[in-house]
Amino acid sequence: MSISRPYILMWTIVGLFLTIGASFLPAYVTNSPWQWLSDGVTAYPLGFKCQVGAVLLVSCLGGRTAGVLAQVAYLLLGLLWLKIFNDGGGIEYLQKPTFGYLLAFIPGAWVCGQLAFKRFPRTATSTPHLEYLGLSCLCGLITIHAIGIIYLILFQLFNWQDGEFTLLESIANYSIYPMISQLVMGCTAASIAFIVRRIMFY
Repeated sequence: MSISRPYILMWTIVGLFLTIGASFLPAYVTNSPWQWLSDGVTAYPLGFKCQVGAVLLVSCLGGRTAGVLAQVAYLLLGLLWLKIFNDGGGIEYLQKPTFGYLLAFIPGAWVCGQLAFKRFPRTATSTPHLEYLGLSCLCGLITIHAIGIIYLILFQLFNWQDGEFTLLESIANYSIYPMISQLVMGCTAASIAFIVRRIMFY
């Protein structure tokens, strides 16, 4: 399915602001729903921000082009102008081990957006089923973490940072520990995209 240029432009702008906003929005998880009536709702911070969810959401809504353009603009703004990354910004951010995950937003958005607008055999209309959007988010998430881990490996091989750096600990902190929560974000992004695309008939 092709997307009109006004839609691509709209979702590129929305995606850029969503990603920037998500950079300052910590991810939380609540206590079990069956405890809400007796103990109330308690939120626990997960120690990372919601950018991944924003990347997947805009890719499911705007497709690969809007997703990629939004992330390219986000990276350029963060590297050259604004301190919008988790630990600030600036060109020196290239020497941080986490930059690989930010860089991976671009191919992750492309993969997710490509699959989100692919016509599957069982889809009678252009609007995909929820499970296809979920699969798109899963593939985008896997792409982000795969490239992020490759960057960590290169980071260690070329010794880009002075001081102690442990590859396995970094992979655990940046990929393994956040994975379950980011899977939940992906499911949420797929659900929101499914509803919005039904409302907007595309």
